[in-house]
Amino acid sequence: MAIAFYNLNSDAGLKKLDEYLLTRSYISGYQASKDDITVYSSLPKPPSSEYVNASRWYKHIDALLRISGVSGEGFGVIIEGSAPIPVGVATPPAADTKASAADDDDDDDVDLFGEETEEEKKAAEERAAAVKASSKKKESGKSSVLMDVKPWDDETDMKKLEEAVRSVTMEGLLWGASKLVPVGYGIKKLQIMLTIVDDLVSVDELIESTLTVEPVNEYVQSCDIVAFNKI
Repeated sequence: MAIAFYNLNSDAGLKKLDEYLLTRSYISGYQASKDDITVYSSLPKPPSSEYVNASRWYKHIDALLRISGVSGEGFGVIIEGSAPIPVGVATPPAADTKASAADDDDDDDVDLFGEETEEEKKAAEERAAAVKASSKKKESGKSSVLMDVKPWDDETDMKKLEEAVRSVTMEGLLWGASKLVPVGYGIKKLQIMLTIVDDLVSVDELIESTLTVEPVNEYVQSCDIVAFNKI
């Protein structure tokens, strides 16, 4: 069943979105999807800090779009009462007829079958090398990971625990949205999303060599992978 949101341009609409995201990292499912893109595109501007959950979600989706993109299909979402803001490349204005005619005249003077100069050959080689290098970079895939981080006991400061986790930085690692999930007996665990570049970051090594050793293990007892999805 599709999820529905109403008038995201208004305070009431943003409040509903903020309440919806209180216990969720994404609009649907456990990874970013087209549903997130639909809602993201319907917001005329980033939610203010007053809407903590919506603002956190918006920043995370914005970062994903800049770094790796979003490939999940989602379950479907309906936006009513908002004017969607298209995400994409604007269509260029139609060229002036006279200018087009002038361009056509100029084309008549171009020798399409002339011999290729040394400069043109060099430029072609450079373009081919750039395309090849770009293809190699794209071969390095990315993954979206949902992780549970468990404290030592109910007296562990969960705010400091999250700060300790997010303080871990390395090339190819991006921390995302998070929330606290009750476990029992007054204990809560931190559930946090992260995006990794597969060739640069090993989740197992991240846990064993960084998250469960000093100084982070002052707050963190253990970590478990809840979901692991290729992007």
